[in-house]
Amino acid sequence: MYRITKEFHFSASHQLCHLPDDHPCARLHGHNYIVEVELAAAELDANGFVRDYRELKPLKTWIDDALDHRHLNEVFGHDMVTSERLAKEVYEFCKARWAETSAVRVSETPKTWAEYRP
Repeated sequence: MYRITKEFHFSASHQLCHLPDDHPCARLHGHNYIVEVELAAAELDANGFVRDYRELKPLKTWIDDALDHRHLNEVFGHDMVTSERLAKEVYEFCKARWAETSAVRVSETPKTWAEYRP
């Protein structure tokens, strides 16, 4: 199996309103997110690619337009915008466009990652 990944960055705020008041994530706060999308294929295309990285531009455009410098609770319409849920949202965006999408990882901090992989 061949696998490729591409990384995207954005900054946004969120608030985990369902947590107890004394939990720091219950307060409005922000992150410099890193999103990593993985695509996999058993065979390469005629150009020797799983997928040309340039074809992932719609993901960059969506991230820049819909997520960057936004309040993610408003973007997704609920108060549980965790990295885990964000990974699934990005995965679904990608899978609808590129069948080779196999996983999405999201980082809020340099030490933490969440992944959605069906």
